[in-house]
Amino acid sequence: MKSTMQSTPLLISTLLRYGTRVHGDSEVATWTPDGARRTTYRELGDLAGRLANALRSLGVTGDQRVATFMWNNTEHLMAYLAVPSMGAVLHALNIRLFPEQLVYVARHGGSEVVIVDNTLAAPFARLLPHLPAMRHVIVNGPVDDDTRAALGEPEHIEQVHDLETLLAAHEPGFDWPEDLDENDATSMCYTSGTTGHPKGVAYSHRSNVLHAMGVAASLGVRQPDRLLIVVPLFHANAWGFPYAAMVTGCSLVMPDRFLQAEPLTAMIAAEGVTGGAGVPTIWNDLLHYLDTHEADVSSVHMLMVGGSAAPPALIRRFQEEHDIEIVHGWGMTEMSPVGSLAIPPGAAEPASDAYWAYRQAQGRLLCGVEGRIIGPDGSEQPWDGRSVGELEVRGPWITGSYYSNGSESSGEIDEMAAKFDDGWLRTGDVGTLTHDGFLVLTDRAKDVIKSGGEWISSVDLENAIMAHPDVLEASVVGVPDEKWGERPLASVVLKEGATTTVEDLRAFLEEKVAHWQVPERWALIDEVPKTSVGKFDKKVLRRRYAAGELEVRRVEPTTT
Repeated sequence: MKSTMQSTPLLISTLLRYGTRVHGDSEVATWTPDGARRTTYRELGDLAGRLANALRSLGVTGDQRVATFMWNNTEHLMAYLAVPSMGAVLHALNIRLFPEQLVYVARHGGSEVVIVDNTLAAPFARLLPHLPAMRHVIVNGPVDDDTRAALGEPEHIEQVHDLETLLAAHEPGFDWPEDLDENDATSMCYTSGTTGHPKGVAYSHRSNVLHAMGVAASLGVRQPDRLLIVVPLFHANAWGFPYAAMVTGCSLVMPDRFLQAEPLTAMIAAEGVTGGAGVPTIWNDLLHYLDTHEADVSSVHMLMVGGSAAPPALIRRFQEEHDIEIVHGWGMTEMSPVGSLAIPPGAAEPASDAYWAYRQAQGRLLCGVEGRIIGPDGSEQPWDGRSVGELEVRGPWITGSYYSNGSESSGEIDEMAAKFDDGWLRTGDVGTLTHDGFLVLTDRAKDVIKSGGEWISSVDLENAIMAHPDVLEASVVGVPDEKWGERPLASVVLKEGATTTVEDLRAFLEEKVAHWQVPERWALIDEVPKTSVGKFDKKVLRRRYAAGELEVRRVEPTTT
């Protein structure tokens, strides 16, 4: 039989109306050189209406793409709400991509209007001659005459607008359409593209609403919370927090361009931050800042970490030294992006071995995310915490294909199709699932080191090395070896003033992992190269090694 339930669509405009009315007194605080600039959610709703009316006046009348080239700030959040709610599609451009990738992504997505922060206007102006579909540039914040002239120089640019003036010229009321299909696209995000062109994912109203509710419920976000959102809004929906804030009414603290440990610590103290979200490198920098500076972070009880695996030492130190729980998350751009969160079950006694094992895992799959482990022979593996294979997922906020505008080559089409297996997304992550749905990843499929017929997890080696008190960062890659086919190379960044040698590091590691897994090749470097979203960029290290650009020490074992 059919149910008697109503079937109102799940729309971003529903979240906008709810959050800005029911939680109108909550606020978004954007950091500036002079402290926080505050906007209530009620005021944010008015701004979103003004932006929608302004975009209508510029010819955004359907599902045209509206790009952003912005930091995390109030105006970017406004676009997150207004653009999809009016029926258009938000395309947040990753400001950290190489220019060639940015041009590809902007052209492939087809944006006609772009909102640009004034501090990013000059670099964006250099891209505009290569973006013939772009018609209007809206600048957030003051911009000098030279940059304004550069933005308007290409003939295809009809006008350069000042955002504040544009908003003031339009009314706050907007009749948000209610006849949108919940499966229509709301926003686009492109993968960071380790090989080939970045690939586009088009999220839907339905997927974003369900994802926001899933993340908010799983993390236990509440209206009194004040969350520091360091994960960029130009990266995978900022992990759903802009929409989760509308669901829960939690206030948001946006760092804008002030992403270093010192200003982040100031934000925490000034704004009474209770939680946050960012990649491991951000929280690692914060932890080391707290080692050497007096700072009040007592308001914080939770920091979500994702994008890449957090070192176990970081998780333990935050909790043991600062009473801050690190919640490990895992996901992908293709998954909106959160797929799992590492919140230990109640039966796990705090500080026990089982408790830390749960904390350091990638987390329990969220309700709605189905997962399976596919072994090397193509067979599905049991959820026993031991059987290893590639993780495949499916669910209501997981993409079923990549966006195509018809310009892709046959090779690119085949490459995109190969990421899917009979309705399941192939994640490229290798690991296990426990009987209670906790995901434990051992590596990316492309990063597993195959040595003498055995697999070595580069992630396990990195975590073990970063447990050394003098190590700031460490990245491990496989390099060719005449005898074993491939062996690990460890590239290590030491803390300032540390005198630890590679011999010391090898001896330390020999007590942590199997003897045959310990690297013979070591390099001390100034910084581990990172991708546009803060992950260790291992392909750069491999390339540097192959080109002889790394000063590599070969250290033989000290034990037998």
